[in-house]
Amino acid sequence: MDVVQLRDRSIDTREELELCGLVADVAARHGALWAVNDRADVAMLTAAPVFHTGQDDLPVAAARSLVGPGVVLGRSTHDDAQAAAADADPDVDYFCVGPVWATPTKPGRPGVGLDLVRRVAASRPSTPWFAIGGIDAETVEEVVAAGATRVVVVRAITAADDPEAAARTLRTALG
Repeated sequence: MDVVQLRDRSIDTREELELCGLVADVAARHGALWAVNDRADVAMLTAAPVFHTGQDDLPVAAARSLVGPGVVLGRSTHDDAQAAAADADPDVDYFCVGPVWATPTKPGRPGVGLDLVRRVAASRPSTPWFAIGGIDAETVEEVVAAGATRVVVVRAITAADDPEAAARTLRTALG
């Protein structure tokens, strides 16, 4: 299942609320889910089906109590301990591992590298997980070889000359 997320930290809350309606419409037309990142209030007000929280955001239990049991709740992780904690947390529906490589969408955060992806894959988490950060058509095969079966991408599609072709290439690489 594909998930579309509006990710622009430069917009204010009012604009984000307005744009979530557009994102929801686009996602529905393409049979995808859509997500709100970091802002439980925005997720609640827009009835987002997916809410993603980072390590410096609301604790998972607090996020779950706000968005409710029917929302898919995700968590960012950056090391083995965080990934293990996310996997063990019954309130976490999926988690992301990364950023694999440094990326402008996570300024100041160094890449965790493929070794963390390998270790998480080897731990055989029971919770679905994604590799994230700096992944594109040139690097996705390395990530898959390291054990990831799902990825999160931003620039690989948004900066592509042909976003549809870029998405197809990534999907093919994932098998």
